[in-house]
Amino acid sequence: MSGHSHWSGIKHKKEITDKKRAVLFSKLLNAVAIAAKNEPNPQFNPRLRTVIEKAKANNVPLANIERAIKKAAETKDLEELIIEAYGPAGAAIIINAVSDNKNRTISEIRKILADNNAKIAEPGSVIWSFEQPPASSENQEWRPKFKQTINPEDKNKLDTLIQELEERDDIQKVYTNM
Repeated sequence: MSGHSHWSGIKHKKEITDKKRAVLFSKLLNAVAIAAKNEPNPQFNPRLRTVIEKAKANNVPLANIERAIKKAAETKDLEELIIEAYGPAGAAIIINAVSDNKNRTISEIRKILADNNAKIAEPGSVIWSFEQPPASSENQEWRPKFKQTINPEDKNKLDTLIQELEERDDIQKVYTNM
């Protein structure tokens, strides 16, 4: 059986692991750049300090972190987006994204949502049902004020939607009230 060697299996697993790691690094470095946008010194920027600690905990090289901070200081192109949506069974969804091209990112999110029977909501129609994180913190967890339960079929659809969204480099985190 050609192509089914032990090395082939290891190579395939390594490719999957490396892809997941690259997506994680990209998300963490985008978060560093956004946090460093206003104040590049972590001593005076608690949000940046928290993001750097998170990046280090996930083994992001220090040189990459420093490059992201320098990039943020030089360019102001990256912007943080908070997109509200409704998913399967009326699940409230908050999508936190960082992008250098707002229109492209929103278009990609809109397509993923449409493919999964979900849609972008009007601003303010979803976010009210979540507790807002403190302004000084790193895009801390949005916590729902009340939890909603759904049937297993809709839960699987929602899980698929969240997974597809989180696979995008621009999307930092997806929160839901389920």
